[in-house]
Amino acid sequence: MRITADRTRCQGHGMCEALLPHIFQVDTSGKVRILTDPIPTPDQPDAQLAIDTCPVEALRVE
Repeated sequence: MRITADRTRCQGHGMCEALLPHIFQVDTSGKVRILTDPIPTPDQPDAQLAIDTCPVEALRVE
């Protein structure tokens, strides 16, 4: 699974980072960064939850 982040949409809510801090990080500019690519299989259910709960729909499965 690969995830892309639309940094122009991201508002830095950090919900993704709260779920998977070793996968997502809100950087000093207040935008999400993907730290691991591709997403490891054990983390995929939580990664999908992060995608589904992003309030601005900034995350997508590639």
